[in-house]
Amino acid sequence: MDKLKMHSPNLTEANIAKLAELFPGCITEARDEQGRVKQAIDFDQLRQELSEHIVEGPQERYHLNWPGKREALLAANAPIAKTLRPCREESVDFDTTKNLFIEGDNLEALKLLQETYLAKVKMIYIDPPYNTGNDFIYQDNFSSSVEEYFFSSNQVDETQGKLVANPESNGRRHSDWLSMMYGRIRLARNLLRDDGLIFISIDDNELANLIKICDEIFGEENLVANFVWEKRTNRENRKVVSSRHDYLVCYCKNVSHGGRVLKQLPMSEKALANYKNPDNDPRGPWKSDPATAQAGHGTKSQFYTFVAPNGKRHELESGRCWLYTEETMNKAAAEGRLWFGKEGNGVPRIKTYLNDKERGLTPESIWFAQDAATNEQAKNYLKNLFDGKSIFDTPKPIDLLEIALKVSTEKDDLVLDFFSGSATTAHALMRLNKSDSGSRKFILVQLDEPCSENSDAYKNGYKTISEVALDRIKRAAKELSSDLCDSHRLDFGVRVLKIDSSNMKKTHYEPEALSQEYLEGLVDNVRNNVHPEDLLFQVLLDWGVDLSLPISRQELDGKTIFFVDGSEKYMALAACFDLDIDEAFVKQLAEYEPLRVVFRDAGFANDSVKVSVEQIFAQKSPNTDVKVI
Repeated sequence: MDKLKMHSPNLTEANIAKLAELFPGCITEARDEQGRVKQAIDFDQLRQELSEHIVEGPQERYHLNWPGKREALLAANAPIAKTLRPCREESVDFDTTKNLFIEGDNLEALKLLQETYLAKVKMIYIDPPYNTGNDFIYQDNFSSSVEEYFFSSNQVDETQGKLVANPESNGRRHSDWLSMMYGRIRLARNLLRDDGLIFISIDDNELANLIKICDEIFGEENLVANFVWEKRTNRENRKVVSSRHDYLVCYCKNVSHGGRVLKQLPMSEKALANYKNPDNDPRGPWKSDPATAQAGHGTKSQFYTFVAPNGKRHELESGRCWLYTEETMNKAAAEGRLWFGKEGNGVPRIKTYLNDKERGLTPESIWFAQDAATNEQAKNYLKNLFDGKSIFDTPKPIDLLEIALKVSTEKDDLVLDFFSGSATTAHALMRLNKSDSGSRKFILVQLDEPCSENSDAYKNGYKTISEVALDRIKRAAKELSSDLCDSHRLDFGVRVLKIDSSNMKKTHYEPEALSQEYLEGLVDNVRNNVHPEDLLFQVLLDWGVDLSLPISRQELDGKTIFFVDGSEKYMALAACFDLDIDEAFVKQLAEYEPLRVVFRDAGFANDSVKVSVEQIFAQKSPNTDVKVI
């Protein structure tokens, strides 16, 4: 019976496996620090495989480099032995909501989400630190090698996962910021669907560097736009230049995926007002567009004298051609699809019907304050939401995030924000769901960053930024649901999960560290006093099961069973972590025919039961995948 590994995937090993399929001659063997043989890449041979000429030494090339880049990549690829611990008391509608809020370091969160949400996220929005010299960044520990991760990931290091000051006087200020962002964006790209997009808020401090690392990670051909957002409308006279804008850098996962990269925005009332029906056309409201185009784009068949149904001849202006061939134009005129003005003698124009297809507005490169709101408006709105208390100094406007969501998502898409801040993304998503009856889902990640003791948030009882974010989600849900009838059910809940150390003992990951004197009492590899539901979520992560699926808890023959996404026709997973499991219980559980089932390795009454488990499921539920932890 297979065991679950109970740690995040080792991306380096996965990348070596992919290269081995493409270039088997580039695979060699090396010894790690413990002297064990492992697969490795012969990089000299790989360089030669990818070159049309003989490679001799390093070549000059165009790329972005900084001190710590290789360490950042190493840290991003290294697995961790961490888990997500459910927190029911801070959640809303824990058992049924599809929305997730993860508290902890976002690099670790992105690693933990790799298997479950690989290529499933439609849109990512992040508002990372701008690196102005006055803010803070994450400090990763790059000192450990991959081979040492089993040790480091199970120990508490007081410097890991904490925020450190990054002042302008720091000689590595840009390098530290790049290292912090590089690994996170690389991992985030894995989670995007092929038609997915990422939006990153930034200002001038790191704009150039951000675009360069995104060009490397996504490919410069996948840059959609560098949107300019008008963040303020008033002038700052005390500065050399009054800065009125920030940026939203947008990349897609794969520009060649097909279809429109960005959706069109809904038409405004002003745009809809252009559609009228003065001639009572049975096809409905329309607006008129020019029937000519620039001559340089036309073919020979588009140059002619057009004769209108009333006999009037219409000559082309210099440098113009007709939009269609003469045959097509005559057909359109006969069907009443051309407009010649009220008197019927005007220059022909094409009727564009409102109901012909979905009409919208192509997103523009500038998002003005009148549509996207300003920082000041966002701050004032948040103040009203928190009963007049000033809680967060620099929240992004809901309107800004709603525009990004409108151009990038459909009604049932999954959205990720791993720099949650005050949870504007969740608020905007819930408000958009309310307006279009959508069922979009969010995953938010926020470090439990302590609020400054001088901040208004701290003075109002909030100890961490994640507390502010969670309270904002709950207040927004209350506000949005206040005028909804009971029949109009929307998901305003949130399932709170917190990154924590593994539920498994260290010997689960590092059995060679065992000595004879410690063997007694180590039959069970699960830590003491671990709640069964904590084990369940580590299993979900390891098996790649959606963390937002409904969970039910039932008693069967005196044992507790967790059913994940349980229904009469389908059950994603059944888990029982109780002890003294016997054959009678296993046979009853097999009657449910779950897609997956997991037990505790030390949970069986005896070895005979453990051996017979797979046989029982093979007879009663042959499609069930059986594993133990």
